[in-house]
Amino acid sequence: MSGKQRGPLDGLLVADFSRILAGPYATMLLADLGADVVKVEDPRGDDTRAWMPPVRDGVSTYYLGINRGKRSIALDFRDPEDARLARELARRADVVIENFKPGGLAKYGLDHASVSARNPGVVYASISGFGSGAGRKVPGYDLMVQAVSGLMSLTGDPDGPAYRAGISVFDVMAGNHAAIGILAALRHRDASDQGQLVEVNLLSSALTGLVNHSSGYIAGGTVPYRMGNAHPSVFPYEPLPTADRDLIVTAANDGQFRRLCDVLGIPEVADDPRFLHNADRTRRREELRPLLVERLRTRGALEWFDLLVDAGVPCGPINTIDGGFAMAERFGLDPVVDAGEGERAVPTTRHPIRFSETPAAYRLPPPELDEHGDELRTWLEDKNA
Repeated sequence: MSGKQRGPLDGLLVADFSRILAGPYATMLLADLGADVVKVEDPRGDDTRAWMPPVRDGVSTYYLGINRGKRSIALDFRDPEDARLARELARRADVVIENFKPGGLAKYGLDHASVSARNPGVVYASISGFGSGAGRKVPGYDLMVQAVSGLMSLTGDPDGPAYRAGISVFDVMAGNHAAIGILAALRHRDASDQGQLVEVNLLSSALTGLVNHSSGYIAGGTVPYRMGNAHPSVFPYEPLPTADRDLIVTAANDGQFRRLCDVLGIPEVADDPRFLHNADRTRRREELRPLLVERLRTRGALEWFDLLVDAGVPCGPINTIDGGFAMAERFGLDPVVDAGEGERAVPTTRHPIRFSETPAAYRLPPPELDEHGDELRTWLEDKNA
């Protein structure tokens, strides 16, 4: 709706009927790249507006973290006039994205079949927990998917209970998959003028995201179980104690292992026939670990980090999140940017992709509920727009 160049997706209109995490995360990434994202909310607002603490100026930081760059309009689909405006938005949109239960929008004329009949070129992205087939009635919450996918069976100490990951990892993964699917479908539309339905579900995202464990099962017939922080196929690839705290050491090939031993002052260990190759080291990890720990305990984690990284050995201290941001600052990644300007500016994490010619922009702060409702209603009523 603006002629100003804003990024590689400038001019793209996204009707965002999603809420919570996976969909809003995907549309935030698109907004960063210049898309005009209209966030359509129930009059009560996106659920994450109420997910607190923590808060910033009384607003949930959960909501703030995934909704920058969007305009908000509150529409009650049960109201005929609001439903009509929602259908008009979908008719004009290049992209529609939703994460209602499969089929849940049909009664409002906002399902793929209805929208594409009025807007044949639309890319319609639907995110669900377990697909639009036999799993359509199962609610899709990330914790459920972590459980049923097998991830929780891989997380935690070998003799302890299963644990969830510290974030909603499959919501984020599905959001990324949705963004990839939308961009691929837009590329197809550029070549054919044909829109299409893009379906993403959390369980499928989870199973592909389990990568080596999924492959170990479907290609090798092996069901893995949790090993704490150890890796089933590589050693050393886990936290090891130093003089002050644990250090992640990931010497994943023979060259890295040799350099690790050189820095630790035990070059003879790299020549020991028991530890020559990764398979040897993995099989004899209980023999090798004490030899490494004995040396690592002579210095602190940060001191070893500098020495080992300089030698080309991957490693890293176990930080809290503030330490993670500090590390990104140290590496010049500028991890924090402001979304919006002036008093409304909100600090937020930088878009993860850097472009040499069309950088991400953070034009708008996360919107207040229905903040842009009046202007959007006027635009939707304008037959000449």
